Amino acid sequence: MGERKSREGVVVSDTMQKTRVVRIERVFRHPKYERVVRMSKKLKAHDEANESRVGDRVLIEETRPLSKEKRWRIRKILSRVS
Repeated sequence: MGERKSREGVVVSDTMQKTRVVRIERVFRHPKYERVVRMSKKLKAHDEANESRVGDRVLIEETRPLSKEKRWRIRKILSRVS
């Protein structure tokens, strides 16, 4: 078995129960035009205790499919929003 993927992102929605929408942003240089490009992706992550809030920086980890769109779970909250 391989290592589970983990990503760092920001919680953008906490309206669902036990589910958070996390935005992952990646910054890279365009191979041809050398311009800095920012791309983001929104993933649904499982949060059993409903402890993360909008704006929190979290570490998410890949897991087995938990629902139709949920394949990640929140490992830990790195920083909280005040």
